[in-house]
Amino acid sequence: MFIINEGIVFMTTKILYVVLTYLCGSIPFAYIIAKLAAGIDIRTAGSGNPGATNVFRTVGAGAGSVTFILDAAKGFLPVFLARIIFDNPSFYYLVAVAAAAMTGHMFTVFLKFKGGKGVATGCGVFLALMPLPAAYALIVFALVFLCSGYVALGSVFAAASLPISAIISKSYSVEYVVFAFFAAALVIYKHRENIKRLIAGTEHRFKIFGSGKK
Repeated sequence: MFIINEGIVFMTTKILYVVLTYLCGSIPFAYIIAKLAAGIDIRTAGSGNPGATNVFRTVGAGAGSVTFILDAAKGFLPVFLARIIFDNPSFYYLVAVAAAAMTGHMFTVFLKFKGGKGVATGCGVFLALMPLPAAYALIVFALVFLCSGYVALGSVFAAASLPISAIISKSYSVEYVVFAFFAAALVIYKHRENIKRLIAGTEHRFKIFGSGKK
């Protein structure tokens, strides 16, 4: 008689959940929404980045906002649901889920592993994993963006503020801070071309309060 080992089933379920999280994270909402809303390939429009900012710029505010929300949900829901489904799993398992969501978005299997920069999905991940530092990072993003008009600059500053906020809050263990540091570093690395353009003065700037250029 074949006996099912509950421990093996549970472990297999957890592994499959991580794989599913990666696949869900890989759903290229920017590509899909740009195609449906404007009939364009987001990879050949604007900056060429399949992310919410480029959809906002090339298709419109509505499409860009929907893309941001869906990309953020790809990060938030897997981490949030993992806590419920697996009854408060270990930090390391939550990190595996969070990393799967972010890498899925950044290196999507559906677009030959060329995805977005991880800002929206990372935002969702950390709102579920470390809500207070994530909220601070959102405030930093808003302030920098409103003052400068540069989404990339706001994203870089927000990412950099995440581990700093985690340290200052004194509410998270070293492991959480280390993960926040590596996630922030990855997001900043994905913005390396934007940083070069910011230095050169050629980065796209959104029009804020009647100033700046489209």
